[in-house]
Amino acid sequence: MPAARESLLDAAYTALTTRAWGAIRMAEVAAAAGVSRQTLYNEFGSKEGLARALVRRETDNYLAGVARALTRDGRTAAEPPGDAAGRVAAAAAWTLRTARANPLVRAALTGCWSDRLPTPHGAAGPAPVPAARTGGPVRHTAGAGDGPLPGPAELVGGFCAQAVAALEADWPAEELPALGTACETAARLTLSCVLAPAGPAAPPGPSAGPEAAPGPGRAAETTGGAVPQRRREAETETVSRLVRGAFARLPGEQRRPAGAPGPHRGGLGR
Repeated sequence: MPAARESLLDAAYTALTTRAWGAIRMAEVAAAAGVSRQTLYNEFGSKEGLARALVRRETDNYLAGVARALTRDGRTAAEPPGDAAGRVAAAAAWTLRTARANPLVRAALTGCWSDRLPTPHGAAGPAPVPAARTGGPVRHTAGAGDGPLPGPAELVGGFCAQAVAALEADWPAEELPALGTACETAARLTLSCVLAPAGPAAPPGPSAGPEAAPGPGRAAETTGGAVPQRRREAETETVSRLVRGAFARLPGEQRRPAGAPGPHRGGLGR
């Protein structure tokens, strides 16, 4: 039941934006999704299974956003077609925005899970399936939430792999190893900015929940409220500068003037 599954994940994410995971009951998630509790257990098997599926969906959506940011169609009008560093910087900026807005993505990127969040086990295989509350066994539906969950290493690796895949067609074969190194460096620098954001600290005030948490199942393009605009801009500028520094060491980047198209296979434009 794909529709019911998505509705349940949406309901679980929405509940998580207002209170800790430990305080959320399966019955209320089912009610908010408009399905029976039996349907919830049929889909996920347990609260642990629901948590795993929710984390999986949010991290998958994060990586899909990285891919979109890297595409040529997603670049700004001022960005030159061959600006590899600019495209990776856009993916880095997306990462910072998503980590600010989505507590599950931030936890998966950093490995730091607060008491408010679910801490699903990373071991492969489905979670134990309890007996149905209405009697009889639960028919747990295996899905994307089963199996090992991505952590910092897997997400950094996914960022790097997608960056290389998006850019390698524009680079001569002999420079691909250097491109891979630049993409890996950029991915790690991006993670360092998630762990230790740049810019002025937010003014002291009462504790608040996750900043402008995005709608369930997607990361917000914009965030607001808790982090001042100037801090967000400083973080984006810092990660862009770091990413461009990683790419400045590439032979092709050093040989071309700023704003000129990047190198292409077969030596065009060189």
